[in-house]
Amino acid sequence: MDTTGVLWGLCANDSRAAVALAVPFLIPLAIDAHHPHRAAVLAVLCGPARARHHGVASREELLLHRNDPRRSAPDTHDDYGYEVTGYPAGWAVAAARTAITADAPALLPLLGNSDPTIRVDAAYVLATATDPDHIIRTALASRFAAEGDAMVRAALLLATAEITRAHPHPPTLTWLRERWHDRTEAPEARLAAAIGWLCLTDQSAPEELRRTVDTLAEDERAHAMDALPWMNAASGTNEPGLLRCRRCMLHPEEPDPEAAFWASLF
Repeated sequence: MDTTGVLWGLCANDSRAAVALAVPFLIPLAIDAHHPHRAAVLAVLCGPARARHHGVASREELLLHRNDPRRSAPDTHDDYGYEVTGYPAGWAVAAARTAITADAPALLPLLGNSDPTIRVDAAYVLATATDPDHIIRTALASRFAAEGDAMVRAALLLATAEITRAHPHPPTLTWLRERWHDRTEAPEARLAAAIGWLCLTDQSAPEELRRTVDTLAEDERAHAMDALPWMNAASGTNEPGLLRCRRCMLHPEEPDPEAAFWASLF
């Protein structure tokens, strides 16, 4: 079996630790413009760097990077828990993020790739990197200024919010507010900026933000925005990620369609 086959075998393994081991070897494939599977590799590259994010759509947990287990008490492994193998999942997450951080300079040019899907996935990957000097956040903002695709603009905003949640930068909170407030901006980007802003602050949602999200979060647009990996991960049964975020963040009193679905089975 060739190297690519071995790496795909690791990715198919149920162990997050096994997948994390493959990350340093997958990155060269993702940045190789001539590799036939680069898009697929990039799409799965940061899976190991995120844990317990599927179905998460609340302000408290969406875009959240939990504690680095290397900085936690040795017997806690933070709140990632353990894999079925008994391996502490938090260590695998930290290893994957370390690899992505180390190769961030090689991944950053993908933000300018001619394929919008590559640009979206590159933003998703880079959002998991460690960025204390705000180099990646600055690159995301710079790309946003030049980006013309509405869905990619939304991805850049979500990536910026995610990396800012891990590495606070107060001016970014103001910048995101300006983005959802801007009526000339693409609806997808305004919605992404609103979600990002909500995740970066515990302030009550302004009435204008509520009206903006309620007006723009149409069913057709919500289904389209599931193309963004953040929204796809946040989705639930019969509920696109955008609508799930709107309900959890702004209308918690509304019934949960997924809970109703499961209740109907029993």
